Amino acid sequence: MPHHRYRPAHERVEIPEIHREWPGRRIERPPLWVPVDLRDGNQALAEPMDTPRKRRMFDLLVAMGFKEIEVGYPSSSRTDFGFVRHLAESGVVPDDVTPVVFTAARRDLIEQTFASIQGMPRAVVHLYTATAPVWRDVVLGQDRAGLHALIREAAGHIGRLADAMPGTAVRFEFSPEVFNCTEPDFVLEVCNGLTRLWDASPDRPVIHNLPATVEIATPNLYADQIEYMHRHLERRDAVILSVHPHNDRGTGVACAELAVLAGAQRVEGCLFGNGERTGNVDLVTLALNLYAQGVDPMVDFSDIDVIRRTVEECNRLPVHVRHPYGGDLVYTAFSGTHQDAISKGLAHHERAAAERGVPVGEAPWAVPYLPIDPADVGRTYEAVIRVNSQSGKGGVAHLLRAHHGLDLPKALRADFSRVVQDATDRSGREATPKDLLELFRAAYAVEGGPVTLASWTADGAGFRCVLRRNDAAYEASGAAPADAVTAALAAAGIAVEVLERDGHTVEGGAVAYVRCRVAGACVWGAGEDAGAGTAFARAVLAAVNRALAG
Repeated sequence: MPHHRYRPAHERVEIPEIHREWPGRRIERPPLWVPVDLRDGNQALAEPMDTPRKRRMFDLLVAMGFKEIEVGYPSSSRTDFGFVRHLAESGVVPDDVTPVVFTAARRDLIEQTFASIQGMPRAVVHLYTATAPVWRDVVLGQDRAGLHALIREAAGHIGRLADAMPGTAVRFEFSPEVFNCTEPDFVLEVCNGLTRLWDASPDRPVIHNLPATVEIATPNLYADQIEYMHRHLERRDAVILSVHPHNDRGTGVACAELAVLAGAQRVEGCLFGNGERTGNVDLVTLALNLYAQGVDPMVDFSDIDVIRRTVEECNRLPVHVRHPYGGDLVYTAFSGTHQDAISKGLAHHERAAAERGVPVGEAPWAVPYLPIDPADVGRTYEAVIRVNSQSGKGGVAHLLRAHHGLDLPKALRADFSRVVQDATDRSGREATPKDLLELFRAAYAVEGGPVTLASWTADGAGFRCVLRRNDAAYEASGAAPADAVTAALAAAGIAVEVLERDGHTVEGGAVAYVRCRVAGACVWGAGEDAGAGTAFARAVLAAVNRALAG
């Protein structure tokens, strides 16, 4: 491949030399999250959202608890303008939510943007202009001085329009688009100039949003750029330092996390990472990464499936089944070793909660392979373990216990897992809990065969067993169930030794598991019935019939 056509990041942009402090920091509180699904995410859709879909997305974002939401690019289309007017006129924006509107640095577009927010009690007007050398030379035809003058003129017009709109509290945001490919001194010159022009103050801060519009470098270099700006921005207590990473290198989440370590206070992104090319940074992953570290993200993800379905319906794009935290299969294990660890971990978690005297949903979480409790995001445990040809005894046993109350002895689990693997290898399909129960009963709880249980009685004197073999009846009694059934089998000419037995109650009765030696072969059997003795007798007969069947 012609790799010589591409230049590494250090040859494309000046990386400021700083003594890095960000690697030693920890994220202990969330940044201000700003979803841009309704603008940036919408621009990336083959079928942009109409007003009903936009409204549904907006309502979702409000319900989740976002306090600042980019609601559109009003000068880009009638639909975007109309949706912002819908929000302004309907009064649906809560008092604690601030809408953000996006505009390019052109006088007519700025004026249309202000027309869209007329009547809103509060808004952020977000001005953007590309500043990187390639964009200046190829797209804008401006040198640094010319572009700076254009930005200042646009920003001044925004300030004048805001002053002329006393009913709306307007704050200002500026994005030097392609910040990560722009000379640091030029970005600093432009941003500091706007801080002064807009007279930023702690009670009316200016947002400087620094996008990695096209990822070109490893996340540590972006963090260096952010830390440089964090240290050198004027009126730092009057500036909210924001980032807007894209995902061209697949490292958008890492860029955002390191940028927060480097001083960023605000992150713009989309739910599940929708956006142009490979997408915007994924707010779901970012926020739940914090959650998994014990930091409250201050956004509600307690029903991740509703969130995902709403986003899919609004965007008309599927969320991948392996998408972090929200995909259909992200809490699901098919691998046998994973299943065994998870099954043991869930059982340990239940015991630990009981020992602490707290509900399982409040006990500290430490289950192998599951970074967070699926129940915290509205998932049930039913889909955590699923069985296919790669699965092992732990997963099979877990599903039988969780769905059908069957707690197989350890040795029987290994035996049955081979039955399941053979069936799934032949079918090439996943085995559902219903399939597993049917396989188990067909393999071990054999009802038909040459020997059947005619009757079973128990009284104070012991147990009485009547068997039928080849139309002949055989009966025997004993002080224990094993004595009665083995004696009746001996009367029928079948020598049986019970090597291992186990059992437990189930809904509606009892289940028994036995391993017997019959004609030199060791065979498992299982039986279910209303009473424990009858269940044991049926289990022994099932083992016998399996052995006699060869």
